[in-house]
Amino acid sequence: MDVDGAHAAIQLPEGSWWDWDVVAWDGGELRLAAGYDLAYHHGLELVFGDPVFVSCPSGFRDPAFRAPSPDELLRITRQLGGKPPIVVAFEADAGGQEPVSCLIAAERLDLVQETVLRYWREGAGPDQRFAPWVRSPGQ
Repeated sequence: MDVDGAHAAIQLPEGSWWDWDVVAWDGGELRLAAGYDLAYHHGLELVFGDPVFVSCPSGFRDPAFRAPSPDELLRITRQLGGKPPIVVAFEADAGGQEPVSCLIAAERLDLVQETVLRYWREGAGPDQRFAPWVRSPGQ
């Protein structure tokens, strides 16, 4: 699922998406993973292509996605010298007493819904894949 022109709140697909973490981040892509128990698998990824601004913790719970405020958009526009196509804002529980305010700006955003295993398992199904760090015992 592609998300277009997103300066509005993200609409997540139905599911139990209360635990979140950064599952991968390299120069061209930031992947946030979500599920109800991240110990064994996750079922949703927000894949930010060419992220240009990221302000969020590496792990959080219960994000409340919202449209970015005019002040947040102005701040991003000033820092980057132009408005990026995608700006995602949310409040989340990062373990402190107050929710943390998060902001991510990127060129693209894809929502990927599939089972991603976080451990090695023989005979994973065709609708499953492994997290980037999972290796077979022989590797």
